[in-house]
Amino acid sequence: MRTFGNNKKGLYRSRNGVILGVCRGVADYFDIKVFWVRAIMVIIFLLSGFWPVIGIYLVAALLMKPEAAQSFANDDERDFYDSYAHSPQSAAQRLKKKFNDLDRRIRRMEDSVTGREYEWDRKFNSAP
Repeated sequence: MRTFGNNKKGLYRSRNGVILGVCRGVADYFDIKVFWVRAIMVIIFLLSGFWPVIGIYLVAALLMKPEAAQSFANDDERDFYDSYAHSPQSAAQRLKKKFNDLDRRIRRMEDSVTGREYEWDRKFNSAP
């Protein structure tokens, strides 16, 4: 049984689409053939006119995030990609904070290993 809209991948613009990837992204999300999504777009185009369809399509293209180039290994990678696609500045700030935390930890380890106490502890612990 198909469950529409419960795609774990999420709603993204496809990188393999014809024009901005909106129709293919919607088709992938709802797990239907892209032909049917495009056919529905053409029917709406014929019934409503040129500008409403183009406007809706462009708004959808602006609001939908582009599909990731590679698949996600876990939920953390998906969360990072979603946060980056939404706000690159906050993602860069998080990476900078993580880098600074790692740098601080490495400096503490270096201080511990190069300190005099480490040498004395090593000599006492290795004594028979």
